[in-house]
Amino acid sequence: MNNAAQLNKIINEQLGKVLFGMDDILHGLSIALIAQGHVLLEGAPGLGKTLLSKSLAQLLGGEFGRIQGTADLMPSDMTGIHVYNNEKRQFELLPGPLFNKVVLMDEINRTGPKTQSALLQAMEENRITLDRKTYQLPEGFFVIASQNPLDFEGVYPLLESQLDRFLMRLEMKYPAIETEISVLKKYDRPGGGHTREITGLQALPEGLIASSQNDAAQVYVADSLYHYVASIAKISREHPRLSLGMSPRGALAVMRCARVEAAIHQREYVTPDDIKRVAPFVVRHRLLLTSEAMLEGMDTLQIYQEIESQVVVPRDLEVA
Repeated sequence: MNNAAQLNKIINEQLGKVLFGMDDILHGLSIALIAQGHVLLEGAPGLGKTLLSKSLAQLLGGEFGRIQGTADLMPSDMTGIHVYNNEKRQFELLPGPLFNKVVLMDEINRTGPKTQSALLQAMEENRITLDRKTYQLPEGFFVIASQNPLDFEGVYPLLESQLDRFLMRLEMKYPAIETEISVLKKYDRPGGGHTREITGLQALPEGLIASSQNDAAQVYVADSLYHYVASIAKISREHPRLSLGMSPRGALAVMRCARVEAAIHQREYVTPDDIKRVAPFVVRHRLLLTSEAMLEGMDTLQIYQEIESQVVVPRDLEVA
């Protein structure tokens, strides 16, 4: 078993002790960690997003920070501020929750555009600039943001530039009845899963994420697959039902995730099926429907599948 497959196995086994019925979500988190990207979770409140983030932080051996999205949240509430130290006669940074290794931005679309924009540099560059001074964030900085459905009261659509910073969008749905029974049995005591320390979780072996990233970097990608993804991106930019197609960052994200998917399955090369498996989670939130398509009740996933069907799937992978 290679490192990427081992990491995926450990995450599923360890987080499976505290979370139930989330195999697809955990697999997506494994891909995002190896691909060094951030994750957007969409779903109704109460599905376990905070518990998931706290458990993942413990698994990664880092500090966990939680930011509650509200309409009056200010950028400084996330990044921190400089305060004057009378003894030292200088300003010192009072860091905000963004300086933790794993950050849950809960209900991100309840914050306004100005506050959302404060996340852009942190998510893209792993740095924060305050008062013309730049601070480095922890290595492996990882953002999990939860988003309420757009038909909820008091939500703001996320900025296109903000959505593009998320490597993957994963949808959390209500659990099956058998899964919900398991949740009730484990967390029906006072306080549920948040007032007690999460026990029984073993931290990931040191260096496993880095070695998994090396596994993914060694995966071979045929030129025909690059052409395949670039063709999908090009068609999306010209589609009459889309006002915004896939950006080059989005196309890169598809390839990064496909590499990781191949590595997790212990293959030395990417196949078209790897791209087909990861692309819906990478592309769907990056496409923007026209107003006419919205009125017709169309969905970006539906549009993506239509685009994908127009591109010939490469068969000759020219495996080195």
